[in-house]
Parts: sequence; structure tokens; C-alpha cells
Amino acid sequence: MTSLKKDLGAVIKELKGLTKKAERITKAVDKLEKAKAAVEKKTKAKPKKKAVAKKAPRKKAAAKKAPRKKAAAKKAPRKKAAAKKAPRKKAAAKKAPRKKAAALTATDQLLKIIKGSNKGADAPTLMKKTGFEERSVRNILYRAFKQKKIKRTGRGSYVVA
Repeated sequence: MTSLKKDLGAVIKELKGLTKKAERITKAVDKLEKAKAAVEKKTKAKPKKKAVAKKAPRKKAAAKKAPRKKAAAKKAPRKKAAAKKAPRKKAAAKKAPRKKAAALTATDQLLKIIKGSNKGADAPTLMKKTGFEERSVRNILYRAFKQKKIKRTGRGSYVVA
């Protein structure tokens, strides 16, 4: 019986310790919730306050500026245009610099590869040769087929139309 009383006393002590811990935790949670609510209020209110604060100084700054007095500067009278000069002789015609060849578009690159293949080309071959992703190659093939630039010779095989 005495051992049961001792055990019961130990359990009661543990319960008291746990209740104290629980009370501390609830207080901490309450503090956190209050802090969170305060932060939310500040973030919601900040944009409106900032906008008002920014506009107010601008108006004051504009009001502080003193109007500038325009100096009455006398302009020199314009000279009358001289007699028309004879037109200049044109210099010898210069050769226009050559334009760089425009870079091939993705469609042009695929069509060039398809032209070079005897039996036609399929999507995996075109992916390897161009380095394009599968989706890009298939979209280009679809577009070229709709524009009748290529023909299908079989399942997944294309030749130039």
C-alpha cells in the first residue's frame, strides 16, 4: 500500500509539471498569434500609408518652388538665307556592304535536313541532327505539313514536297 501511495505521488508530480508546461506553451502561442495579427495589420496598412506619404511630399515640394522669372533675352536677328548654292557633285557610287546571310529558322533547318536525306527523315533523326527537343520538332513538322512544304512517305517519315 505504501508503494502505491509513493507511485501515486510521483504521478501527481508529473501531472503538475506537465500542466505547467502546457500553460507556458499556450501563453507562447497566444503571444505568437498576437504578433502575427500585428504584422498582418501593418502589411495591409502599409501600401495605403506609403502611397499617401509619397504623394504629400511631392505636392509640398512643388509648392515650395518659387516661380522662375524669365529673362527677357534679346535674340539676334536671323540672317537671311544666302543665294542657293549649286548642288554638290555626287561622289562615285560606293558599293553597298554585303548583308550577312540571315540565320536559318528552325523550320528551314529541318527542311534542309529532310532535303538531304534520300528516304526521308523522321522526328528522332531530326532531333539528333538539330539538337531541338521532341516537342519543337513535332510542332515544326506539323506546321510544315499543313503548309504543304513536306509530305509523309510513311508513318513518321517525311520528304520535301
